[in-house]
Amino acid sequence: MAEKDYYDILGVSKDASEADIKHAYRRLAAKYHPDVNHAPGAEEKFKKINEAYDVLSDQQKRAQYDQYGSAGPQAGAGGFGGFGGGQGGFNQGFGAGGFDDIFSQFFGGSGRTRQDPTAPRPGRDLQYAMTLKFMDAVFGKTTTIKYDRDEQCKTCHGTGAKPGKSATTCQRCGGRGFIVSVQRTPLGNMQSQTTCPECHGTGKVIKPEDRCETCHGTGHVQEKHELEVKVPAGVDDGQQMRLQGQGDAGANGGPAGDLYIVFRVTPSRDFRRDGSTIYVDRDISFAQAALGDEVKVKTVHGDVNLKIPAGTQSETNFRLHGKGVPHLNGNGNGDEHVTVHVRTPKSLNKRQREAMMAFAAASGENVKGVKKSVLDKLKDAFEDR
Repeated sequence: MAEKDYYDILGVSKDASEADIKHAYRRLAAKYHPDVNHAPGAEEKFKKINEAYDVLSDQQKRAQYDQYGSAGPQAGAGGFGGFGGGQGGFNQGFGAGGFDDIFSQFFGGSGRTRQDPTAPRPGRDLQYAMTLKFMDAVFGKTTTIKYDRDEQCKTCHGTGAKPGKSATTCQRCGGRGFIVSVQRTPLGNMQSQTTCPECHGTGKVIKPEDRCETCHGTGHVQEKHELEVKVPAGVDDGQQMRLQGQGDAGANGGPAGDLYIVFRVTPSRDFRRDGSTIYVDRDISFAQAALGDEVKVKTVHGDVNLKIPAGTQSETNFRLHGKGVPHLNGNGNGDEHVTVHVRTPKSLNKRQREAMMAFAAASGENVKGVKKSVLDKLKDAFEDR
């Protein structure tokens, strides 16, 4: 008999602990089981893995193997217990569930943890996209929306059966909602479960002649639903609001799902927004920047006066406290930031030109000035349109 290296088959060292051996076996068994891996040689590989684990998981067999090898005095016709024999066997180390516990992820388990098909189930959540004008998002509004949702059938009250009739327990699955099948394999009986094709997982069936004529046995009908929605002040683009119980109706007496309203806010021509902060631009003249002035500035709350100090430079930022967007679900408002831009006139009349030359001279500047050509004047005229 050829010598077999059980440690190499499981991919563990000779001083591996019981936990290491068990972990390696679980991993390899799940990979090479013939019901999962259909590649050529997978079944033979699986047999070797099981044989190695059967030996190394038993302290007595492992000690004998370490001393004599796989062809030692206990080998004989059956080796150390081989594929399915011996004290360890295939299910060694997997608890009461044995092999089924490992492969429940592939075959659906024994069904012990499956949810009762007759238990109340919540309805589906729905989503509604609401487009808001910029100012409506800032200050909120009350509006009415319409959308389709599944509602409990008023004729059968959700049972799916005609008045006076009722659903009966599915005979095919016994009311469990799933069917368990057992397949004999060289490894033993393999168990799997599938949704019952007769009741589609509900555990109940209604005879065709007993089905509700309104909902055709589903227990639900799709109807147009009208709902008044209070949009809170301060909502922003992309945010959503949850309205509990406004989604599809539940099953078996379960609660309705929720409605999620997603807001889409149209941009403003005058304002830019970042959360509760508003940003605006304001042009001022050179004289206003140099001498100082008081100008009107737009805010979402209306026009306000802004004092421009003498000597203000272009791109200076001013903050208007409390003139921004109301804090969502909070107190007070954000701020507004005003950026002033000093506007350079594109053309000067005679008096303006003389005044600017006098200003330059008073400043000690020797500015000769350059008159604009006819082409430049035409460009300015088109740009001003």
